[in-house]
Amino acid sequence: MLVHSRGARRALWAVFLVLFLPLFALPLLVVLGASFATHWSSVLPSGPTLANYRSATRGEALQALVTSLLTATGASLLALAVGTWAALAGAALGKRGKRVLDALFVLPVAVPSVVVGLSVLVAFSQPPLLLNGTRWIVILAHTVLVTAFAHQSVSAAITRLDPAYEQAAAALGARPSYVLWRVRLPLLLPSLTAAAGLCFALSMGELSATMMLYPPDWTPLPVLIYAATDRGALFTGSAVAVVLMAATLLVLFAVSRVRTRASYR
Repeated sequence: MLVHSRGARRALWAVFLVLFLPLFALPLLVVLGASFATHWSSVLPSGPTLANYRSATRGEALQALVTSLLTATGASLLALAVGTWAALAGAALGKRGKRVLDALFVLPVAVPSVVVGLSVLVAFSQPPLLLNGTRWIVILAHTVLVTAFAHQSVSAAITRLDPAYEQAAAALGARPSYVLWRVRLPLLLPSLTAAAGLCFALSMGELSATMMLYPPDWTPLPVLIYAATDRGALFTGSAVAVVLMAATLLVLFAVSRVRTRASYR
């Protein structure tokens, strides 16, 4: 730690706990407690049961979880491909070109996601690009929303790369394509996996744009959580939310393991 005094460290931890518990941990703990409850007793959920999880892990909820996983996987892979290409192109275009690309990719996250959903809906509701009513319009909207994070992450990693590796490969006669695939991208692999994990997590929790676009046969889990809580099924909705968090954390843990291995290559 940067603080070396024992008293200062204790004060820092105290401030962290005072801020962390009520702002982050407590709401999640309440959702976790509600997922095992049947009713409220005063300010706490009561009536322990596992029935909520039986509803949250079968039938419509299970299908929605699969839908969310497929949507997030597709959107994160597309965002990673587009964001990496744009970051590499921006590095080659110089400062002015990089600033233009940065502005273009940041624009979707500078406006409410419902605006992005409306834009995608309007743009892809007429031939020849008729995607409205299909799963592809949901994946496309998620891709638009998360690509900015992949682009920024990879772009920052490119600026930190030591150019000596690429210069050495070029001096030995390697073609630009060889330098890209065998030198540059392997060096960027830890940042690529981190960007993919971030895009996946953001896509798993996206609701606003999804509500405008999803067809009946492609309902992601956040929509199901919103529908459950909207009709008063708070405890079932809490269980579904815990399943969503657990699935996201498991995927992020796997991505973290890949990133760790890539860092030691």
